[in-house]
Amino acid sequence: MRERRLLYDNDAKTEEVNVSPLIDIVFILLIFFIVTTVFVEETGVEVQRPRAASAHDLEKNAILIAITAEGNVVYGGREIGVNGVRGIVRRLVKEEDRPVIIQADKAVSVERYTQVHDEAALAGAQHINLATTNP
Repeated sequence: MRERRLLYDNDAKTEEVNVSPLIDIVFILLIFFIVTTVFVEETGVEVQRPRAASAHDLEKNAILIAITAEGNVVYGGREIGVNGVRGIVRRLVKEEDRPVIIQADKAVSVERYTQVHDEAALAGAQHINLATTNP
């Protein structure tokens, strides 16, 4: 009589790849890149900044407010107007003392810049700066 062989032998050793350490390493790398990524805050509009020979870099944790060539005041990609500057700056300065950087287009009138500067000062900002480019 012929001997029957079982197709699925319980004694046979199965070889499989353990992917758990690989998944752990991928998650650790993901966490590393998330933690070390620097998020740059932008105003959301493009302005032609004036040139200044005395320009220097400021800290990255600043409140950025832009004034477009048309005179629109923008924060975080949305138009807030001159009247919205005080509320936003007051709220952000209350959380942490941060400088305000005004990115005014070179075609903007001094009067419009002064209005935005005054609103930021009245909101409690201690350091207000004008963004320029190096020549």
